Amino acid sequence: MRPPLHLEIGDRLRLRKPHPCGGYDWEVVRLGADIGLRCETCGRRILLPRAEVERRTKQTLPRLTNSEEDPFSLNE
Repeated sequence: MRPPLHLEIGDRLRLRKPHPCGGYDWEVVRLGADIGLRCETCGRRILLPRAEVERRTKQTLPRLTNSEEDPFSLNE
């Protein structure tokens, strides 16, 4: 049995299957029993059970730096 995946808000994940928009990369926007994810391609937000996120995660990506542009950021 694998240890639980340690997640923090702002972490980026690459999931095994693509979103219908074609994007594989997601940002963690909510933590709890359900994990909130935002697609980095289209901005769609979803809630998945923690076990489902752990099963679907292919890899953890490096966080975006402040200099990299995020088109869906609310900090304008």
